[in-house]
Amino acid sequence: MHVGDQPTADLPVAVFDSGVGGLTVLHELLVSLPAEDYLYLGDTERFPYGSRSPDELRQFSAEIAAHLLETGVKLLVIACNSATAAAVTDLRERLKRAGSEVGVIGVIEPESVLAAAATRNGRIGLLATSATVASGAYEAAVRGADPHTRLTSVACPDLAPVIQAGSPFDAEVVAMVRSYCEPLKAADVDTVILGCTHYPLVRPLLQRSLGADVEIITSGDAVARRVEHALSIRDLLKPRSGAEGRYQFSCTGDPEAFREVGERFLQLPLGSVERTNLDSGDLT
Repeated sequence: MHVGDQPTADLPVAVFDSGVGGLTVLHELLVSLPAEDYLYLGDTERFPYGSRSPDELRQFSAEIAAHLLETGVKLLVIACNSATAAAVTDLRERLKRAGSEVGVIGVIEPESVLAAAATRNGRIGLLATSATVASGAYEAAVRGADPHTRLTSVACPDLAPVIQAGSPFDAEVVAMVRSYCEPLKAADVDTVILGCTHYPLVRPLLQRSLGADVEIITSGDAVARRVEHALSIRDLLKPRSGAEGRYQFSCTGDPEAFREVGERFLQLPLGSVERTNLDSGDLT
């Protein structure tokens, strides 16, 4: 498929992330839109994205998008908060200049809308990578959803690498989670956005640290709704009455390591994982 080709309903939805965290988003897509085909790419060779500069994240996203478009997809989902914060607008502009009609959906705006609707006291917390917090993207998105809310953001630089590594959730990890939650408890937030797609895997730890009365917002369900809408308005949805779709996985790093950790995130067998070289250039 060439960049400027018209997307068709029989093409897969592409989902990409820096690692396996985006599989938490893919899981919700498989539940909500089971007839669709999915192509997942994890850029594990360059993980983590949370410490990367905005310019690097824009470049990485453009390279991945070019590769996926060459493969042939009908929609791009950036299942990475750091990449969404830095690159979603840039990627949409690049695709438009290249003549592509493939849409791009990020994770930040859908989550922010849900959080603004969920809060009861107007105080929302954010747990995210350093790059995502520094971008200010959530502040802008939450303010856009409801200007009367107040956002307290906490950078969690060590959390995604621990989860990606598949480390056991021992006393050290529990202490780390508690330390990240303390500023949110002090701010009396009643709603917390998990601003990294890795974090749902430690949701029980986060819920215990924050308290049972705090509502936790994750990106999977919100993005699944947005994907369904984006496909529907362009008549790209596969019929729900059809057979279950297929899903394929690739990564830029070690496929076996990706498969082992990825099955914990997806909660399904991954099967074979292909190692991919991003050799398609990037979008102009």
